[in-house]
Amino acid sequence: MNQGFKLRFDQMQENNPADPAEPLTTSELDIYPQPGYGRQLCLIWPDGRRMFFNYAYLVTGEFDPNAEKNNIKLSFSSHVVLLQGYGLERLFMALLDQLPRQLIAIDPRYILDDELTNTSITDIIVEKKD
Repeated sequence: MNQGFKLRFDQMQENNPADPAEPLTTSELDIYPQPGYGRQLCLIWPDGRRMFFNYAYLVTGEFDPNAEKNNIKLSFSSHVVLLQGYGLERLFMALLDQLPRQLIAIDPRYILDDELTNTSITDIIVEKKD
C-alpha cells in the first residue's frame, strides 16, 4: 500500500475532500516508516554510483566500534558490504529493523570535527562472494 495514501472518507470528515495529500519530505524517503515486506537497501557513493540489495538476502550484520572509524559489515547471500564512518551504532540498530532505504556516503573531507558524533558514512566497499 502506498504510504501517502489517504482515504477519501477521511478527507470528507476533515471537510476538504479536494485538498491534496502532503508531499513526502526527504527524511521520509530515507527510511521506511514501519516494518514491512519486500524492502530494498540502496547504497549511494559520492560520485553518484548506486547499488541496491534486497533485505531478504541479508544474512548477517556485524558492528565494530573499536577501529578509528566505525565499521558495519553486512553479509548478503551474494555480496559483502562494508560501511565505514562515524557514529554508525544508530545506523546498525536501524539496519537490524530493516528501516533504512538509502545509505549515502559522503567525502571524508566534508566532515567537520564537531560532526563526528553524527552518523556519517565515509566509505562503502562491496565485494562479490565467490
